[in-house]
Amino acid sequence: MTVLVYEDFGTRRHREASLIRHALGSVHDEELVAGLAGGIGFMYFVFAYEGRLPIVSIVAQAHPEPWVQVALGRLGVPYEATRAMNPRWGRVRAALDAGQPAFCVVDRSSLPWHGPDPDAEMTGTDPHTVVIAGYDGDDLLVEDGAETPYRIDRERFGAAWTAHRKGRHQLIVPTGPAEGEPDVEGAIASTVLHLTGPVLGNEFDVNFGFSGMEKLAAQLRDDSTDAGWERRFGSTPEAFRAGTGRLYACLEENWTAPGATRPLYADFLDLVGRPEAAALFRESAGHWSELAALARDAAPEAGPGERRDLFEACAQRVDRCLDLERQAVRSLTS
Repeated sequence: MTVLVYEDFGTRRHREASLIRHALGSVHDEELVAGLAGGIGFMYFVFAYEGRLPIVSIVAQAHPEPWVQVALGRLGVPYEATRAMNPRWGRVRAALDAGQPAFCVVDRSSLPWHGPDPDAEMTGTDPHTVVIAGYDGDDLLVEDGAETPYRIDRERFGAAWTAHRKGRHQLIVPTGPAEGEPDVEGAIASTVLHLTGPVLGNEFDVNFGFSGMEKLAAQLRDDSTDAGWERRFGSTPEAFRAGTGRLYACLEENWTAPGATRPLYADFLDLVGRPEAAALFRESAGHWSELAALARDAAPEAGPGERRDLFEACAQRVDRCLDLERQAVRSLTS
C-alpha cells in the first residue's frame, strides 16, 4: 500500500521554503514562508585543509537557525521535534498514516541522487533537510526539490539520517493547523539582528552579517597576506577556478535562492507592506548577481592583472550591496 500525504512537489525559488510550503498543504506563499524563516543573512568563511585547495563558504540566507522550526514557529504551526539514538521508524510511519509529513535532517552526500561530496572534509557537517512525504512498503518517498518524490529504501535513508553528525535522527512533525497570525515583526527583527550582529556571541561573529561582507570585500582586495584572495586563489588556474566557482555557486545555487536570496526577501517585504526596504534589497540583489556572473565567467588562465581587476570589481559590488542593505535595515527599523 502506498501512502502519500501530499502531491505538490518541486522547488520554485527556494528549496527549504518549498518543502515547508508543500508540507503544510501549499496554503502559504513561498515568499511568506521564506521571510518568516528569516529570509536573508550573510556568513563568509574560507576553510583550509593541508594538501587541498581552500574552500569558500558563503551562506546568503538566514543562518544558523534551522529554517523548518523557525518558519513553523512564526507561522504558529505546532510541531513535535525529537532526537533519538536510532531512527524512529514507528514514529515516522505513524505520522505519515495520520497525514503528517516528517522533516528529517540528513547528510546530503549520502543520498544517492546527490552522490559523494567533492569536499570530503565537509561531509556530514552541514544539515540538509528533506521531507518524508510517504511510503510504499519498505521504500520511503522523499521530497528534496525535484518535481516528483525520490524513492529510497528505508535502510539506505537511515544511513544518510545517521551520517549527519550534529542532527542525527532529528525528526520534526507538524501536528496541527496554524494558531494565530504569522509573526511578521518578529521575523523582520530577527533578520535585522542577523545582519547587524552579534549572531553567535563569540569571535566568529566577524564572519556574519555586515561584518562578514566587509571581511569578504577586504580579502578580495588583499594581495599581500595569506588571507587575501590573490594568494589563496591566484596561484594556479585550479585555485582560481575553485575560488570563483564557489563564489558563484554560493550566491546563486547553494544555501540560497538566486541573487543571494535578496529578490525572494524583497517580495516578502512587499507582501507585508515594507516597499522601501524591498526596493533596496532588490537593487542589492542585482549587484550580488553581477558579482556572481563575474566569478562564473572569469577565465581560469587569467593573468595577474586580470585577476586583480576581477577581485577589485567583485569587492566594489560587495561595497555597493553593503551600502544598500544598511539603508534597507535603517528603513526596517525606523
